Amino acid sequence: MVVPSSMTPEWREAVAAGVLFPGIPTVDMSAPAGRGELSREIVRACAERGFFKAVNHDVPPRAAARLDAATAAFFARAAPEKQLAGPPDPLGYGSRSIGTNGDVGELEYLILHTSPDAVAHKAMAIVDRKDPARFREVVNEYVEAMRQLACQVLGLLGEGLGLRDPASLSKLITATDSDSLIRINHYPTPSRCTAGDPKSGGGAGIGFGEHTDPQILSILRANDVDGLQVLLPDASAGEGVWVQVPPDPSAFFINVGDLLQALTNGRLVSIRHRVVVGASKPRLSTIYFAAPPLHARITPLPETVAAGAPRRYRPFTWAEYKKTMYTLRLSHSRLDLFHDVGDGDVAGEDDGDQE
Repeated sequence: MVVPSSMTPEWREAVAAGVLFPGIPTVDMSAPAGRGELSREIVRACAERGFFKAVNHDVPPRAAARLDAATAAFFARAAPEKQLAGPPDPLGYGSRSIGTNGDVGELEYLILHTSPDAVAHKAMAIVDRKDPARFREVVNEYVEAMRQLACQVLGLLGEGLGLRDPASLSKLITATDSDSLIRINHYPTPSRCTAGDPKSGGGAGIGFGEHTDPQILSILRANDVDGLQVLLPDASAGEGVWVQVPPDPSAFFINVGDLLQALTNGRLVSIRHRVVVGASKPRLSTIYFAAPPLHARITPLPETVAAGAPRRYRPFTWAEYKKTMYTLRLSHSRLDLFHDVGDGDVAGEDDGDQE
């Protein structure tokens, strides 16, 4: 499957150079070889693949189990009851339609802002109208665990990239006005799937189409059902190849988002991925999207810009990027619209703070 428009310039260069990136990178977050090696390992995974599987993390199993139970109970409701939590604007409950530009998938979903006030506002219509505090507590517990994991990963990336302030990336998502989201996707057992790419496995249908995540970082956890696929460069084939990610409910899958690719001047790559459906039982996945405030200014960090690596992306705000995103289809390469068309800055020509 040749998909030249789907691959970043970095990955096209890797394919041209004969580099092959096989397999799913797994990172032991307990740092058996020390923190320095852990930070370097995460940078390698994010630069070469754009994602990794995090194991031996500190997220308590109780947080994920409670959220799974609460959201499974919600999706088991009759359609009219679930629709009380919608329509997605873009937050709330939705089914099949993804955005407003014609994208559809074999799924239903719930999108919430991660601020406690926003969660409380939706709790009454989502799980337990008699005790909405229960759902609020479950979501807030999970969100806090994901925020801590995201900050840990971003801090390690900051160290591995040699940033003057290794916490500069995590500071973007801990602001009180962070625009982070949580999305729960439910892929019911399909009674009829649309025909898909034969390379995706048995003509399975598309549950969620090919895309990159627009935010800084995404943390995904799913049940034990197959479906997640990532697009990796394959030098032997000379093109991008869809690779099935084996499910592991005990692990978290960390994706580089568009903003992190821009912040690192293309050194870290925003992974293109999709979900195919066709399994004999439903797939349930939860994704935490770590995002900065809407007014945050996104521009390549000074340490990532040099004479041999001029600035690739012009400065923009997260609000500007989101506005553009909502005008495009899922598969569009959004960052292409934000390339720096000038000569590009070099090290020492600082654009200022990220906010």
